[in-house]
Amino acid sequence: MVTNLSLLRLLQLVSPSLPIGMYSYSQGLETAVHDGWVTNAEQTGDWLRGLLHNGLGKVDAPLLARLHDAWQADNLDAVERWSQTLIACRETAELRAEDKQTGQALARLLVNLDMPEAQVWQKRPDATLATLFALAATRWQIDKADAIAGYLWGWLENQVLGAIKLVPLGQVAGQRLLHDLAGELPGLVEQALIMSDDDIGGSCFGLALASSRHEMQYSRLFRS
Repeated sequence: MVTNLSLLRLLQLVSPSLPIGMYSYSQGLETAVHDGWVTNAEQTGDWLRGLLHNGLGKVDAPLLARLHDAWQADNLDAVERWSQTLIACRETAELRAEDKQTGQALARLLVNLDMPEAQVWQKRPDATLATLFALAATRWQIDKADAIAGYLWGWLENQVLGAIKLVPLGQVAGQRLLHDLAGELPGLVEQALIMSDDDIGGSCFGLALASSRHEMQYSRLFRS
């Protein structure tokens, strides 16, 4: 039996141990808990489901698909355009900073993993996590649909880990959330692959409000 190396590369790319600092961001969840919007597992599930369907599913996932295509074709103009589009969709300074910081961190890691194309993105202000994730996916021959699924899974796992600390939730409750919400990812991947350019875009008012309030929150465990 031959193990598919691209699958192993994808597992490495979405691992919580990947040294890009995703564990330090809650994307507004810390404020949502602090302000009493999210107080239990059911409300956590509603919060994450809303962000998946109204945010990542309509913005990150289809843009990741386009970034994958752009890197595959070595179309750097398209890479820049879609990366800048993703930055423009971030509604607060914290969310823009998170994307830039994690994108640049992944660029540094990829350079150390013998991917010289990532070099220039280590200091680019329009670096995003999806931009460098797509680069790694193409160079490691990870299928586009699998890359989108992995990206969404990585986001979901980090958010659930944050919720376990913040709400707080038990480990079993966290695994139940992962189990239930993972079942919705295939549909979001399929949607991302067929979405037209004109349909890309989404807004999560609760996320924008929580993120902007988090910038002024007195005591914080997370950077966003």
